[in-house]
Amino acid sequence: MDAASNAAIPQTELVPPGFKPQEISFALPKALHTTAHIHLTALERCATVFITTSTPGDSAGSFKPLGSFVYAMPDRTHSKSTISTTLYTVPSSIEYTTRVAKIIARRIDKPVYVGCSIDPNGLGLTVEEEMEGLKKIVDVIAERYTSGRKQ
Repeated sequence: MDAASNAAIPQTELVPPGFKPQEISFALPKALHTTAHIHLTALERCATVFITTSTPGDSAGSFKPLGSFVYAMPDRTHSKSTISTTLYTVPSSIEYTTRVAKIIARRIDKPVYVGCSIDPNGLGLTVEEEMEGLKKIVDVIAERYTSGRKQ
């Protein structure tokens, strides 16, 4: 290779990631002995969120299925609505995952990828318990997304 062809090759530099994924756990309100676990990656232009739950009856070292995976983004033409696409479906969790993804996208005003294995019916939650848990999950994610981007 001559000097002219070497000048055309772009030089790369290894840069450590400018973000740190956050792992968050908290007790779900009104759902006795149920803990929500969230893995949040807050990027400048989007977020990736994985949500699951655990209860004291879960055996140590057992793995829960990954659940559904949904992409949602704010609708730029209608500020009160969101657009979502299901990327992977698990029938027991798709409705809850889609709802969470749409609410988070609207709250943070950014696209979001949400993986969720929560099945409110499987947990035996009442509608009130489910709504309180949903509100808490969304509030924590929205707050942490905003603070995570400032790190």
